[in-house]
Amino acid sequence: MRPAYLTAARNLQLGREWAVEGDQERALDAYEEALQLLRTLPPERTRDVLLAHTHLAFYQTLALMGLAAGQEHLHLGVSYARSTRDPLARAIAEECLSGLDVVL
Repeated sequence: MRPAYLTAARNLQLGREWAVEGDQERALDAYEEALQLLRTLPPERTRDVLLAHTHLAFYQTLALMGLAAGQEHLHLGVSYARSTRDPLARAIAEECLSGLDVVL
């Protein structure tokens, strides 16, 4: 199971790097791979923290592209951030929500 977490975390990291470099399509593919892998794992804190970060990164990348299709990713990312109480995920979720006049 640990290799699956490492693979998902690596896909998340690569996706973030590609999004910053302007390769959003490649970033979205990396996030999708991470999500598919994480969904096959049993529920536990590590998986849920990675899901929070991946959904929020997915939302941020879609927002950078000017697409409003990321609302489901925002909702799921915020939900996972709340339930895991991961400080970084919560901070990212608050940042994402700040433009929507919603408080975490």
